[in-house]
Amino acid sequence: MKTTLPPDFLPTILPRLERAHAAFQKTFPGSVPEGQPIHTYYESAHLFRVDFVTRSREAALASLDEFAPDFASFARAIGLPGAEALPLSQKSVFELSNAIEADTESMRRENRAAWFAHSVYARMREKLQHDPIEDLRIDFEDGYGIRPDEEEDHHAAFTASEFARALNADPRWPSTGIRIKSFSNDLCARSLRTLDIFVTELVAQVPGKLPKHFFITLPKIYVTDEVAALANACSQLEQRLGFAPGTLRIELMAETPASIFNERGEVNLLPLVGAADGRCSAVHFGTYDYTAGRNLTAPNQHMLHFACDFAREVMQVALAGSGVWLSDGGTNVLPVPPHRADKEKRPLTEQQISENRTVVNRAWKLHFDHVRHSLRNGYYQGWDLHPAQLPTRYAAAISVFLENLDDAARRLRSFDDKTSHQSKEVADDAATGQGLLNHFRRAIRCGAVTLDEAQTLTGLSKDELQTGSFAHILANRRA
Repeated sequence: MKTTLPPDFLPTILPRLERAHAAFQKTFPGSVPEGQPIHTYYESAHLFRVDFVTRSREAALASLDEFAPDFASFARAIGLPGAEALPLSQKSVFELSNAIEADTESMRRENRAAWFAHSVYARMREKLQHDPIEDLRIDFEDGYGIRPDEEEDHHAAFTASEFARALNADPRWPSTGIRIKSFSNDLCARSLRTLDIFVTELVAQVPGKLPKHFFITLPKIYVTDEVAALANACSQLEQRLGFAPGTLRIELMAETPASIFNERGEVNLLPLVGAADGRCSAVHFGTYDYTAGRNLTAPNQHMLHFACDFAREVMQVALAGSGVWLSDGGTNVLPVPPHRADKEKRPLTEQQISENRTVVNRAWKLHFDHVRHSLRNGYYQGWDLHPAQLPTRYAAAISVFLENLDDAARRLRSFDDKTSHQSKEVADDAATGQGLLNHFRRAIRCGAVTLDEAQTLTGLSKDELQTGSFAHILANRRA
């Protein structure tokens, strides 16, 4: 065949392309879903104690027992499909629950709404029993407020001591960190001192090591210099405490308009991450500070506002493939009953009991819808601010992954040893295969399915399900 380009043309462009691709891969090494928690729970520093996880579990289960003691009442509270047809009497709910447990597959075919509601509720409660908190931030910022220096010094040392006790007592303690105050002119010195006291005290009580998953969260960022200053402080702490460079990880909060776009109108997310000098693990969206910065009034400051969707989309596009986890914000309407028995233990009236249930169920529904909105838009992590939000956090995640499981399993099974496969309904390629694999990996992590169930559904081995790369699965099968 005739060609026009000279034979020596390709060698003139390849070196430049190789350098450009290497630089791109350094900035965008690919997604890192492995190990990302479903949520981050914020606990004010003055409230944190060594038994935090136990107290959170007990509070979450107590809320369920009081306001949704069975799967039918919970399904109605959060609005699961078909919940309106579920029985109302406890006796009928009990009989239906026994029937589902006795022959799950038959009920799954014959009464899918009941099977689905029962599965979500049962797996959510199991998650609360065994793993109620996945990720914790001890908060010295908005949830803590501005206090006298002596008081914050005390709390910084005390929470570090309590955290050390928790680590020494339970090696399975969830990933943890602290949210310090911002690096504004007024608060930078206070913020650094809290960080210094906390880390120094923690190292003194857990000698020679820091937890594998320990994060420092920086809020209200306006300029990259704030992130660079925190990275510099982390480097100084590591050198003086004898830790390897990069041990202290940083999380950034995108909660100001300036963290999304800088003063030149450029997207600011990558420069902020870059200023962390390789330490940035995650970027968290701050719903209420961001909407306030957008000059929205209080009734419009909520998770589903278009302003939030826009900012979250910019975050995703800017950081896609960077290896930085993204987290959504939290719902500030808490499932807290307005009426409690007084000191004389006088029982609540029927009206007060009804009002309590209505308020908690409404807040559960709101939180449930917010979490599902985040999940559908690719935000697999979000904030929780109260133990009674844990049931709806896990129920939302389980429901999202469970409702699409059959279709995802069918499509994943349809792949053969080729890089793409044409099914009757959907043209799936290897990129979609990766998405389907990620669906099951996240479903396993949140408790929607077990590893054994996923193996049965997909036909993949346990090793293949635990592999992060669908391309590697295909390559190994070809080999």
